[in-house]
Amino acid sequence: MESLCFYGIQDLRYEESPLPTIEQNDEVIIRVRNAGICGSDISRYKKLGPVTPGNIWGHEYAGEVVEFSDNVTDLHVGARVAVCPALYCGKCEYCRSGYFAACPELLVTGAKVPGGFATYVKVPRENVICIPDSVSFEEAAFVEPSAVALHGLFKTNMQPGYSVAVMGCGTIGLLVIQWAKIFGAERVYAIDIEKEKLTLAKQVGADVLINPKDRNTFEQIMTFTNGHGVDLAVESAGSPITSAQIFALPKKGGEVVFMGIPYADVPIDRFYFERIVRRELHVYGSWNAISSPFPGREFHATIHCMNTGQLQVKPLISHRVPLEMGPEMFERIISNNEVFTKVMFEL
Repeated sequence: MESLCFYGIQDLRYEESPLPTIEQNDEVIIRVRNAGICGSDISRYKKLGPVTPGNIWGHEYAGEVVEFSDNVTDLHVGARVAVCPALYCGKCEYCRSGYFAACPELLVTGAKVPGGFATYVKVPRENVICIPDSVSFEEAAFVEPSAVALHGLFKTNMQPGYSVAVMGCGTIGLLVIQWAKIFGAERVYAIDIEKEKLTLAKQVGADVLINPKDRNTFEQIMTFTNGHGVDLAVESAGSPITSAQIFALPKKGGEVVFMGIPYADVPIDRFYFERIVRRELHVYGSWNAISSPFPGREFHATIHCMNTGQLQVKPLISHRVPLEMGPEMFERIISNNEVFTKVMFEL
């Protein structure tokens, strides 16, 4: 079968790989139809390298069931499914308490086991979620990143009427904007330095667009909020600079949630640090997308809102390409000569 195997930093190869086979009593084999490139894939490709060199990569994907273990009785061949790629140990104190996201052994497909950048992939039955006919495979490939965005908002006290600032309008930021409006946010501020991404943010529901190149973000937020700040600030850019600047945006007693990881040191000027203390900010980290009962309400809510049309993900797709173009697309992304949101592989 065709596959993308990750061997090392900037070493992704389009190769033939063996077909997966059923070995355990809870396994399902899926014919992958669409798979997306995640921002974390870019970080690994450019900086961090693979967890397991030579492994089939990919953790955002959807497709149809082609085979399953005899013990699996609630699926049928041809079932249309999304996949939660998270794999947890099930034995540690966190897993036993239902806090799967904190499992020290937590991984996603594509790390130590083959992932979804391939014609076929094998996953446990509990990781498979059936989708309605109204949700396309393209949309279903967004279920995992959409659940990541929702998981972060579930960490906060997000309420109808909130004002929300979203720092970084990549895929996660654009999904957060939509979730914030679904939650009932009164005003959502989209912040990014790329005009194309701000245009897309407006398309998916942002009320106010802020480009830091035009004027300091903090000053703009204070102007729009009459000097108070926002109820909730979301860091989804994953930049060392924005990871400090985000603390300037909330009002007194407001909230900050981090959904991006800069993979670099984050120097925090005294001004930003004192905002945390003197404004008594509530700061949250958000990791992965899973909760109890596994895979979690994040996944089911995502599919529901896709089905109702409240969550629109197709506008986020900037490129649709065959899997064989994978190595080329990763190089084009890190070259930073064109604007990318979601690159979607079609298989």
